[in-house]
Amino acid sequence: MSASREPFTQSASSFLTLTSPSFSAPGNITAGFTIRSGGHSPAPFSSNNMAFHVGDEADNVVENRKMVAAEAGRPLSTWTAAEQVHKADIIHAVRDDAGKGALTRESRVGEADGMYTSSADVTLVSFYADCVPLYFHAPRSGLVGLAHAGWKGTALNIGARMIETWEKEEGIAPEKIYAVIGPCISQQHYEVDDTVINAMKQVLGSSAAAPWTKNSSGGYQLDMKAVNRLLLEQAGIPAAQIEATSYCSFEQEQLFFSHRRDKGKSGRMMSFIGKNAD
Repeated sequence: MSASREPFTQSASSFLTLTSPSFSAPGNITAGFTIRSGGHSPAPFSSNNMAFHVGDEADNVVENRKMVAAEAGRPLSTWTAAEQVHKADIIHAVRDDAGKGALTRESRVGEADGMYTSSADVTLVSFYADCVPLYFHAPRSGLVGLAHAGWKGTALNIGARMIETWEKEEGIAPEKIYAVIGPCISQQHYEVDDTVINAMKQVLGSSAAAPWTKNSSGGYQLDMKAVNRLLLEQAGIPAAQIEATSYCSFEQEQLFFSHRRDKGKSGRMMSFIGKNAD
């Protein structure tokens, strides 16, 4: 599997489809990442905002979600969402969790930045505006997962936490897992300070190459895709089984919301993944 292959294709009007062979073939997984256009929300959430917590009207969010659900073929009654708290907890979503967080924020499944499931009745969803979406699939075992990796979640190694959970709770070895790193802010546009870099140094360890550069203002340009790739490799996923997108949420304004570019006033994209019924 080529590391340079673009794993997302814009084959739908409301989202990018995850077309990585390990996820899409032979059509047993539906996964993607929404784009910002075509929805019902007014500025500054214009227009396909997928999150309740940003200040948009709830009715707008529900209408946007209905549109994506119809286009993806994954009904809202299957959607499962958690409250994202920038930590590294993982929820195992089961059939009874289907629909939690789909129509209201209050009905969410719990507080966690990672979820996984083996149920075809569950569609996992999570929300972004620069942070890193991580997708996981164990084809032989039928598990799928999502993790929301901001810099804090990355520093807590949420990707490795997912892998460790699957190995401990489900008996799945890391080398049987495939991962995709989805659209997020790119290194060119992600300036951070010593606090963030020190956290990255701690989680990566001294043996890893530093995926950041010092800039002229005294800060650092941090490559979050590269950090998460390194951490997934360290956790045991073979490098050939990890793909990363080339999309940048900051730079590609027509496609994506960006918390940093929009100075905190914007909507959210959504990652989603679900098993299709046999």
